[in-house]
Amino acid sequence: MKKLTILTVFSIFFLTVSCETKPKQVSNKADYEKYLEKEDNTSLDFVSNEINFWQTKYDKAPNQMSYLSIIASNYSKKFDITANIDYLLKAEDLLLQYNQSVKYSKVNPMRTLARNYISQHRFKEALILANKAKEIGEGIEETHKLLFDVQMELGNYNEAEKSLNALNKREFDYYIRAAKWNDHKGDLDTTIVLMKKAAAEAEKYDNKGLKIWCYTNLGDFNGHAGNIKDSYDNYLKALSLDANNNYALKGIAWIVFSHEKNAEEAKRIINVISKRHDSPDFYLLKAEIAEFENNMKEKKANLDQYAVALKSNKYGAMYNKYNAILYADDKEKVNQALEIAKEEVDHRPTPVSYDLLAWSYFNKGDKEKALEIANQFVAGKSFEPQLNYHLAIIYKANNQLEKVKPIKKDLMNSLYELGPNYESKIKSL
Repeated sequence: MKKLTILTVFSIFFLTVSCETKPKQVSNKADYEKYLEKEDNTSLDFVSNEINFWQTKYDKAPNQMSYLSIIASNYSKKFDITANIDYLLKAEDLLLQYNQSVKYSKVNPMRTLARNYISQHRFKEALILANKAKEIGEGIEETHKLLFDVQMELGNYNEAEKSLNALNKREFDYYIRAAKWNDHKGDLDTTIVLMKKAAAEAEKYDNKGLKIWCYTNLGDFNGHAGNIKDSYDNYLKALSLDANNNYALKGIAWIVFSHEKNAEEAKRIINVISKRHDSPDFYLLKAEIAEFENNMKEKKANLDQYAVALKSNKYGAMYNKYNAILYADDKEKVNQALEIAKEEVDHRPTPVSYDLLAWSYFNKGDKEKALEIANQFVAGKSFEPQLNYHLAIIYKANNQLEKVKPIKKDLMNSLYELGPNYESKIKSL
C-alpha cells in the first residue's frame, strides 16, 4: 500500500474542511436575472393611472369625499412600490381631509388612517384611532385586526392576544396574525405552518396581492429557520407574480450575501433594485457588504449617503432603530443614540426599544445600567438575534460569563439572519 505523504494528508484535510464549510449554492442567476433586467413597472403604471382617474373624478365632484380614500389608497401603494416617503405623507393628508369631513364618525377611513400611522411608526396615534373605531362598534372584527397589529408594535402583548382570540380562526387574516404571534414567541415551526395556511387561502381565492405577501413572508420565515432553499423558492414565487417585487429581490440578495458569501453578486442585485426603490436602508445593507469586503472607505461612503437620505426629516421615527444602533457605535454620537432610545421606549416600550436603551448606556460606558435594563426588559422577552447578541456583550462586560455560553450557541445558529460580519464577533464572546 502506498504511503501518504504529509502534504497529501494536509491536502485531504484541507479539502475535507473546505467541503464542510463551503455553503451549499442555492441561488442561480438564471432564476432572477430577468427580474433585474426588467425596466417597465406595470404595477407602478397602474397605480399612477388610478390616481389620475380618481383625482379627475374628485375635481369634478369635490363633494364626493369618499374618492379621497381611494386616491389615498393608491398613494400608499405607490409608496410601497417606490419607497418615496412623499407618497405616504400625501396619503395621510388625503385621509385626514376625509376623516375631518365626516368628523371621525366612519370606521373605515379611520382604520385606514391608523394603518398609515403604523407605516410612519406613529403607533400611539394609531391606537387612539383604533380605540375610537372600537367604540363605534361597526365592523368590530376588522377593528380587532387593527388593534392586534398596533398592540404588537407597542409591546402590549396581552391586549394583542385578546384581539387575536376575537378573530375567526379559519380565515386568512387570523392565520397571518397567529403566525406573527408565534414568531414573537419564538416558535418558528408553527409560524411557518400558519403562513402556509394563509398562502393556501390566498391561492384558493387566487388573490394575487395576498399570494405575493405570503410568499415573501414565507421567504423571510424560512430564512430565519435555516430553510434557505425554501426561502429562495418563495421569493421566486413572489417574483413570478410581480416581476418588480423589490422586497423579494432584496431577500435573494441577502441569501447570496449571508449564505453564499458572494458579496459582488449581492452588491450587483442591490445596486439595481435601489435605483427603483428609494429606501435609505439599502445604503445600510451596502455598508454591511463593504464591511465584509473590508472596504472601510466604501462602508463610510454608504453610511454618509444614508445620512443624506434621512436629512429631509420626513421619515419621523421610521429609522430610529437603525439610527440608535449606528450612533451607539460612534463615541461622538452616543448621546444622540441614548436620546433616540429613550424616545423609542416612550413611544413603544418593547424589548427592541429597551435593547436600544441598554445598548446605548453600554456604549456610553455605563455597563451596570445597561445590565439592569437588559435583565428587566430584554432577557427572555425576545428571540431576535441582534438583541441577544447585545445581551451577551453586556453579560460578558459584567463578568456574568455563565449566561453568555447558551446565548453564544443560539447566535451561531442565527448567523444567517445576523449576517457574516457577526461570525468573528460571536466567536470572540
